[in-house]
This record gives sequence, C-alpha cells and structure tokens, in this order.
Amino acid sequence: MRTWRWVVLPAVVLLVACGSHHDLSSASQPLTPERAAEVERDVRAYTGIVARDVTQEGPSAWRKHFADAPDFFMASEGRLVFPNSAAATAGIQQFAGTIKHIELQWGQDLRVDPLTSKFAVVAAPWHEIRIDNGGNRVDESGYFTAIAEYKNGRWQLRDAHWSVAGPPPAIQ
Repeated sequence: MRTWRWVVLPAVVLLVACGSHHDLSSASQPLTPERAAEVERDVRAYTGIVARDVTQEGPSAWRKHFADAPDFFMASEGRLVFPNSAAATAGIQQFAGTIKHIELQWGQDLRVDPLTSKFAVVAAPWHEIRIDNGGNRVDESGYFTAIAEYKNGRWQLRDAHWSVAGPPPAIQ
C-alpha cells in the first residue's frame, strides 16, 4: 500500500503540472493575424455595448461589465478608487443613486491591442454627460484604459483607469 501511494502521488502531481503548463503555454502563444483581428473586432463591438448599456441603464450597468473577481481594480485620477470587485459594487450602487441621466461616448480614436485570444488592452478618449438628481449637468472628457478579458463566454473589463482632461496649458 505504501509503495502504491508513492507511485500514484507523483503521477498525479505530474499530470496536474503538465495540464497547468499546457494552459499557460496556450494562453501565451502568439496570435495569428486572423485571430488578432477577430479579438480586435470583438472588443470594439464590446466597448460599443458598454457605452450603450451605461447610457440606457445608468451607472449600475457598469457592474455587469466590470469583472466580478477579487483581482478587479479601478483607478481614477492617479488614485486607486476600487481595490477589488466588492468595492466596485458598493461604489457603483452609491453613485447610481445620485444620477438621473448619464451618457457615455467613446472617441473616434478607440484603440484595441490584442494580447492573447483572451486578453486585450483597450484605450480611448471618452466624453460623458451626467445629470444628477438635482438637475445639475456635468460634461466631462478624458481618457480611459482597461484590460478586457474573455471569460465565461463574454468580454469584461478586468482592470480600468479613467483620467479627466484638465484645462489646456496656459500660453506663455
């Protein structure tokens, strides 16, 4: 019995290690030009869905587009705003209660950089119009970057960063 355990245990460890190695190596395989173009098309279409959902459903639509995983995070203006998915959920719920209307538009220079068949970098100028519950309107523009991840049959934003464009520099 003791010998059997020493034969089976290393075999199981070897199988698990080989299976894990296969998954990692396939994820890091270079993309063919055709697959890269497909990832780019899919992620571009996905960003359109994000803007549509946020505009139609309000800020709470972000919850379905941010990865619901502990490794999700979001930064804005150089600060970590949501260190994880749970913080994002709480922040979105709080923010959604203050907004009457929101409209999100991506700029024409939306960039998608496919990294693997399951990951891509997204970067785009954005413009947003928000009207709060008091009727105050805010027009803001800036730049957005994120990692899009294909998981569970759909694209989602794994990490995100927003920056708001400041005033143009003074001419001297």
